Parts: sequence; structure tokens; C-alpha cells
Amino acid sequence: MRTILVVGAGQAGLHLAIGLLQNGYDVTVVSNRTPESIRDGRVMSGQAMFGTAQAHERALGLDLWSDSCPPIEGIELSVPAPGGGKAIGWAARLDTPARSVDQRVKMPAWLAEFERLGGKLVLHDATAADLEDYAAQYDLVLVAAGKGQIASLFERDPARSPYATPQRALAVTYVHGLAPRPEHSAVCFNLLPGVGEYFVFPALTHSGPCEIMVFEGAPGGPMDCWDDVRGPAEHLARSRRILEDFFPWEAERCAGIELTDANAVLTGRFAPTVRHPVAILPSGAPVLGVADVVVLNDPITGQGSNNAAKCAATYLEAILERGGQPFDAAWMRRTFDRFWTQAQHVTAWTNALLAPAEPHHLALLGTAGQVPAIASRFVNGFDDPADFSEWFMDAERAAAYLERVAA
Repeated sequence: MRTILVVGAGQAGLHLAIGLLQNGYDVTVVSNRTPESIRDGRVMSGQAMFGTAQAHERALGLDLWSDSCPPIEGIELSVPAPGGGKAIGWAARLDTPARSVDQRVKMPAWLAEFERLGGKLVLHDATAADLEDYAAQYDLVLVAAGKGQIASLFERDPARSPYATPQRALAVTYVHGLAPRPEHSAVCFNLLPGVGEYFVFPALTHSGPCEIMVFEGAPGGPMDCWDDVRGPAEHLARSRRILEDFFPWEAERCAGIELTDANAVLTGRFAPTVRHPVAILPSGAPVLGVADVVVLNDPITGQGSNNAAKCAATYLEAILERGGQPFDAAWMRRTFDRFWTQAQHVTAWTNALLAPAEPHHLALLGTAGQVPAIASRFVNGFDDPADFSEWFMDAERAAAYLERVAA
């Protein structure tokens, strides 16, 4: 029986570990947090899983909340007008509803399933030195812990990483009591060029259905305003103030909101980074990076958990295909390249939305308010970002697409 060790017990690491267990591998997961500390700790993200990512989970029996998690049925896009109101405002439905489960609910349940299937959980804050020991003991070592010293072993790929500094000041707020959107549920995606973005969507947390508010402030701008916030109550008040100042239609929905719990807030910032997928240890042993360790995108497009699920599914397939052959560095690079065929489109699209809007982007999004086919294509691109390369990313292709739609 082949032995595999995964460092990290998050979306990608546990997804991959459970899939390997189900296929007869001997799997160990190293985590620096207990299931209890995850469950009782601070929120970790503002994740939303679209159809393809959910299908990967469902294939392994990991879609445990489909009956209790509120669906996200579409996406609404709004851009404020200079004199008030909206310059752009439209919505379209997703072909497959998205869902968002608080990772404090999800990861402890997955850890329990991992151990039920016979996986070995080691509670340890792994270091680079530990990787040498692991590489000597296991047939394959996968690093799925995206923070800290271990992630820094994977060198930044400057050709694929146009940003060297954080492009947004980030904040997340989980709340109860937000007034529901009329018509159908949606990710309400609000963009104010030069200032930042705000999106909000239904989710499931410990205490039941909730809404996750995500703020993205341009560095140095008026939405980059979280460093002086002290405590959850101040965080909630700052969240309200931003909406009142910049997105009043969203502020109207917030009259009755309250935090879901004392740990329902998060702030931070990071530089979007693609890293080389293989780290060579001093002994010469290779280890393979997973998901956010090697492809870390800004959350502006909501792709983090989706990328993680797609990476786990791709790596699982490649490991099963490998059979009894060695997991050498060349195989690791080919495996990442297979994932990169999908992930490159996510990275290109996300980085484009972080930059000032191009004229063809504004033309497409503006026209989508009058042409439902464009709105639907944009919305469903969140599940398959590769489609954006065909019509959204390039000015000439965008013009040709608009001409075809008009015809």
C-alpha cells in the first residue's frame, strides 16, 4: 500500500486525503489545529462553491450540507453612478446554484470522516525540517498549508505573478438578519472603480443560515479602513458605514443585522502569487504544493475554494493514474501543469478585475443590462472561468462577441 502525507487540513488537503483513502491509500494528514479549535475559532474565509466544485465534493460523498445550506441562485452586478443610484444594475441566474458552508462547520466534519475511513491525523505545526523526515518516510508528500514557513519553500513565479504587493484590503463579516434580496438569492457584487468592491451572499454557519459580507478596498482608498478597528462590534459598525457611504442600496438591507458570533469577523491583505509547484528539500527530495500554496488569487472573484476543489480532483486523478511508479519531481510538475490548464484562466481573470477596468469590460457589463445572454454568460463564468478568455479578456474578441450578439 502506497503511503501519502498531506500537510494541511483545509479545503484542498482534506478533499484530496479523503479521496485517496477511498481508493486504498495509506494517508496521514498533519494539521496545526484540532477539529475543536477550528470549530470554535475565527471565520477563515468568505467561500462560495459553484457547480463544478460542488460536483467534485459530491463525487466523494463530501457534499454533506446540500439540504441545509441555502442556495445561491444567481449573481447581481451593481456599479454606482456619480450622482447617486446605479450606473449598471442587473442580475442573472446560475445554471447550477452555488453554496457556501462556513469552514468552521465543514472542516471538522471532514476531519471526522477522514478518521472514520482510517486516516491518521497528526496534530503538529509542521516545519521545513519536518518535511525532510516526512519525505524519507512516505511515497509522496503534499503541502496544502498555504501560510507560514513551509509555503515559503515554494518560490514565487514572477512570470505568472504580476503583483508583488497586496491589491486590496480585505474584510469579512458573517451576519444574521440581512433583508433577503427580492426575486431570487444571489451574490450581490458591487463595484466602485478606484474605491473597491463589496459582495454579499447567503451561507450556512453554526447557528444556521446567514449572510457573508466581503469588503475589498483599494490600497490607500476610503475602503482601506480596517487597521484601527478594535473588536467585533467596531468591525460591524465599520461594515455598515462603508455601505452607507458607497452602496446605499445594500445599507438598506442591513437595518436588522447582527454578528453570527463573536468570531464572525476577519481582516487581512496579501499579494496574489503563483509559485513554482515543486520544492526541492536540502536532501534532494521533492514535495508538491497544493491549491493556495502554489496558486493564491485575490478573493475578488470568489474562486479560492473552487480552485482548491479543482486542484484536489486533478491531483487525485493524477495520483491514481501513477499506480506504482515513483512520484518524482517531473511527475509533480506535470501534475501541476494539468491543474494550471484550468487555474491559469482563474488567475488571469482575477488579476484583470483587480486592475482598472478596460473600456471593453465596461462595454460588456453595461450591455449585459439590456442583453440577458451576456449577463448569463458572465454569471456562469464564475463556475467556468476558462470561458472568459473567449470573449471577456481580449478587446477584439469582446467587440466581435458584442457584434454577434447584436446581430
